[in-house]
Amino acid sequence: MTEFDRDTAVEQLAADHWRGEIRPGWRIGTVPNGGYVLAIAGRVLSRALTHPDPLTVHILYTAPTQLGPIDCLVDPLRVGGSTSHAALTMRQEGEVKAHVTASYTDIGRLQGESWQSSEKPVITPYEQCRPMREHGVELRQRVNQCYATGGEVFRRGEPDGSGCFNGWLGFADGREPDLLALLLFADAMAPPIFTVYGALQWVPTLELSVSVRGHPVAGPLQARFRCRYLTRGVVEEDGELWDSSGQLVALSRQTSKVRVVPQTVP
Repeated sequence: MTEFDRDTAVEQLAADHWRGEIRPGWRIGTVPNGGYVLAIAGRVLSRALTHPDPLTVHILYTAPTQLGPIDCLVDPLRVGGSTSHAALTMRQEGEVKAHVTASYTDIGRLQGESWQSSEKPVITPYEQCRPMREHGVELRQRVNQCYATGGEVFRRGEPDGSGCFNGWLGFADGREPDLLALLLFADAMAPPIFTVYGALQWVPTLELSVSVRGHPVAGPLQARFRCRYLTRGVVEEDGELWDSSGQLVALSRQTSKVRVVPQTVP
């Protein structure tokens, strides 16, 4: 069993009650990564609902999670011919940690027209990018973060002012990406506001939405995460994930708070 499969495993305790365990290896500082927490919820829903695949998933983080068991309570909302809808509440020690709403489907059966107004950026190939391992971020033990642009803020402490990270994501143990992994990877790069203000101490996520568009093929995922507006300490982040064949497989949007701003901000 891979690290990701082991650490997102869940068991059913009752009809709509499931339990997972938040494990070490996925934290930013002392707080578990939000995409990892969402992946646990995503696994519960894939087992609890009629349709197996995430289509759209939204999570509201109401309090930081911690290591240990986490209870997931599923509220089925509606089952249609092609889509299941549900809400899920995540609790630890009686406290609500997150609330999830989701639509699940069979991604392989989706049909219809396709169109896009922009292409994935042309960046340094994955084989030429070195994964980040330093800076004491536990998540980097599990996820290869390879920065093709914007990474100077980590390597030389020099933000480029772009508000954008381009790069590659993959599992450090070689596990191939799948639909559930997309929920993790939607929150697996550093906040792109770092490219403007430098590496801040903590940028807690308030909410995260992921729209899944296709089954990824084997290989690393090309990622672009960018932000446009920081307003009174609140920043948005838009993410795009493509698989190694060039297929767009997921889009994301999250809202975060910028907790610490250096005194040298222009």
